[in-house]
Amino acid sequence: MLTLLLSAALAQTALPLNIGGRVAPAPDGAYDFGWPGVYFEARFTGPSVEIALDTGGEHLAVSIDGVRKAELTKSGATRLKLDRLGPGEHVVRLDRLTESQAGSSRFQGFFLGQGGKALSAPSRPRRIEFVGDSHTVGYGVRSASRDCTEQQVHDLTDTSLAFGPILARRLNADYRIEAFSGRGVVRNYNGLAPGLPLPALLPRLIPGQEQPRLGPDDAWSPDVLVIGLGTNDFSTPLNAGEPWADEAALRKDYRDSYVAFIQGLKASRPKARVFLIAGDTFAEDVAEVADRTSAKAVRITGMDLGACHGHPSVADQRMMADQLEAAIKSSP
Repeated sequence: MLTLLLSAALAQTALPLNIGGRVAPAPDGAYDFGWPGVYFEARFTGPSVEIALDTGGEHLAVSIDGVRKAELTKSGATRLKLDRLGPGEHVVRLDRLTESQAGSSRFQGFFLGQGGKALSAPSRPRRIEFVGDSHTVGYGVRSASRDCTEQQVHDLTDTSLAFGPILARRLNADYRIEAFSGRGVVRNYNGLAPGLPLPALLPRLIPGQEQPRLGPDDAWSPDVLVIGLGTNDFSTPLNAGEPWADEAALRKDYRDSYVAFIQGLKASRPKARVFLIAGDTFAEDVAEVADRTSAKAVRITGMDLGACHGHPSVADQRMMADQLEAAIKSSP
């Protein structure tokens, strides 16, 4: 049973957390978060647990023991209680579903209900990091139509249905997602936001904010790094005033900059195996980048692209997870 708490005080015992994704510390032990796919988990025994957060206008899902109990779609401060959970151990989880390129949400904690006992936070033996664009975000993935309004794109985006979380669940891995719709390696969709492609945003703890930034003491190190960038670099023709003389110059800049980006990531992630997603229109470019960085290129073809604005559908996302899983399992 789930009950919204409009005025009741929260229980005082905060549960230890497993946090997936980048977060920024906030007052009173809270966390601000803005990247897609951020999640929080905790373990406990007892019949109830309480949750406090500010959605910041995003949609989030609450689950108990792997079963989704609620989707929070109302903007602003939210307090809720899940009770009548039965005896034994339980895992509570909060997942961010939607993408906003400005602002953030705030998670204040899971709080133990009466008669319960806090347990150590969940942990998994593997870690995967996903860096990408709208395909990684799960842009409008719930839509059965390519025709979507801006509001529909927001409401029908669900990163939990994207290939990254699907793959991580299969491999029993914790994950981080640093993805931002419309961004590329050197050029963004239709030339928007020049000078701010995905590599420029990557150091940020909140993608829409210049500060705070990831510190050198970040100890999160992935076993696998999956990067999917290039669709936005090449999906629209060059506009007058952009810094590339022609497409050949853009492709050379893309390849050289992508190599430098990957080399920088590998330096700070020394144990990670790197896999690069290659789309149809830039597969040769990604193959060259993979050769130059000792990464593995994974060619993705045959998608129906039936979600919002011609983005991957739920079936496409599963297929992408299938192909990445096969590549990872066949890699030494």
